[in-house]
Amino acid sequence: MKIAIASGKGGTGKTTVSTTLAYWYSLNHPTVLLDCDVEEPDSNLFLKIPVTHTYNVEVFIPQVDNDKCTGCGKCERACQYNAIVLIKGKPLVLPELCHSCGGCYLACPEHAIKEVPRIIGKVESGHKNNLYYAGGIMDVGEHIATPLIDEVKKEHLNAKVRIIDSPPGSSCPVIHSLEGSDLVLLVVEPTPFGFHDAVLVYDVAKSLSIPCGIIVNNMVEKYAPLFSFIEKQNIPLLATIPHDINVAKACAEGTCIDFMLSTYAKQFEAIQRFIEETVKQ
Repeated sequence: MKIAIASGKGGTGKTTVSTTLAYWYSLNHPTVLLDCDVEEPDSNLFLKIPVTHTYNVEVFIPQVDNDKCTGCGKCERACQYNAIVLIKGKPLVLPELCHSCGGCYLACPEHAIKEVPRIIGKVESGHKNNLYYAGGIMDVGEHIATPLIDEVKKEHLNAKVRIIDSPPGSSCPVIHSLEGSDLVLLVVEPTPFGFHDAVLVYDVAKSLSIPCGIIVNNMVEKYAPLFSFIEKQNIPLLATIPHDINVAKACAEGTCIDFMLSTYAKQFEAIQRFIEETVKQ
């Protein structure tokens, strides 16, 4: 059972929901929390699982043999990301722009390009009782998160319940996080910004043919456009969590999971019922 937690906008409470839900399920099943927000991983601040294994993640980038290179420029023309530019007839590789597609390697008629590994981050993992954890940590200065996310999703494949804490936004990292999921839970903030970005992620999930449910978090007052959208699209509204300063205090103290389970257990019971009914179908 693979459940992705998404939001669109950052700061909606996505990690709060995903970590609490992971702990909730781990009381009865082997459960893994996969932190795919590799640019800002913070799930284990709340789970507190000892990290027992870490490994580097590499991508391949071109390295040019200038003795073989004739300066034909075919590598530059093949690159869609401007990661190779010709300067005075010789190619200059810009590693930070490279997407590791191998196009330049295939385009070079002189076989002057070879691919060499480059570390972009690491994956860490561990477990405590029934609760497993894996998360990616992208190196400072990197910006291509998808290879790291793909590696995180390979961890703890035997866990019965797999909960994916996806990154904010609706671009490639989010798509890679959601792919293969049985269900997407959208954590939505009832504000114009939160609603706008949630619609984008809903469209992503819809394009991937993944069913969705919505959790409205930090509720102060009913934001009419959001609830009209939920009704129009016939998206199940699973839970509403009110604005509560005590949640922020619990997060700051690292006791967020305990607070959520003790205060909002009914909401998580409703979320669990929807998950199990939906995934069975």
